[in-house]
Amino acid sequence: LYSLRLNLLNKKTLLFNICMSHISIFIELTRLKKPIGFMLLFWPCIWGLTIAYNFQDKLNQFIFFTLLFLSGSILMRSAGCIVNDIADRNYDKYVERTKDRPIASGKISINKSLIYVFLLCGLAFMVLINFNYFTILLALASMPLAFTYPLMKRFTYWPQLFLGITFNYGLVLGWTAINNEINLAPIMLYIGAIFWTLGYDTIYGFQDIKDDEIIGVKSTSIKFKKNPKIFIFISYLILSISLVMVGIIMNFSKIYFLSLLIPFFHLYYYQVYKFEKNNSEKCLNIFKSNNLLGLIIFINLLIGKIT
Repeated sequence: LYSLRLNLLNKKTLLFNICMSHISIFIELTRLKKPIGFMLLFWPCIWGLTIAYNFQDKLNQFIFFTLLFLSGSILMRSAGCIVNDIADRNYDKYVERTKDRPIASGKISINKSLIYVFLLCGLAFMVLINFNYFTILLALASMPLAFTYPLMKRFTYWPQLFLGITFNYGLVLGWTAINNEINLAPIMLYIGAIFWTLGYDTIYGFQDIKDDEIIGVKSTSIKFKKNPKIFIFISYLILSISLVMVGIIMNFSKIYFLSLLIPFFHLYYYQVYKFEKNNSEKCLNIFKSNNLLGLIIFINLLIGKIT
């Protein structure tokens, strides 16, 4: 009897260890321990939602939509990470920073990874159907671009542009979720957000630039490696202009325009002036600081709406 109980205990322990191993691989595969990815996807959504929402109404809908966009950002970013790793599996194993990723290192098969992708997309669709039909159609129209982005680095030095178009698409969806139509304000802010992504992902790309050049993948980091600060400055300048133009279009108060000095300081001093292309650790820290910048811009837009 004691032997039987011990055998059952060992089987339960083995099963538990297997489950924990799969959970660990899933978390690693979807980068859930690195929230910067889904937060950079989320901030444009809340920007679009903020400029669209009438804060004289009850906040219930705003809070509900915020939670939906946060959930959708986590789910779609997780699915996107898996698709990216499948596409880049033969490149990642030659890059120091990515060689231990689950697919590149063989910890999980492509078939199992695809199952996770379909499950995550299914859950994301359940989130999406809470919006109006126009928003649903716009979101579905963006899917081909979202899942072909990982291939762009093979053909063009501008994969960050495609990332920006895809990653900030939620800004338009945030607007249409409230207004069920598109006008100049979200389009202007969307363009600025695209160049925001161009800037911060160029900074991010300098971590892997040596490996990327060896294996032959392309990026704006490589294209502008001689004078990256100029390109990053221009990208952030377009973001800055878009924030000013949105304030003008939306007829925001002077307080909004004064508050823009805070994100501008962050962009041009901390991200451009302090940037060192040969310092990988600093590049990563500057990239991560864009989570704070996303929050600051959200607060700026909120100030514009309520003052």
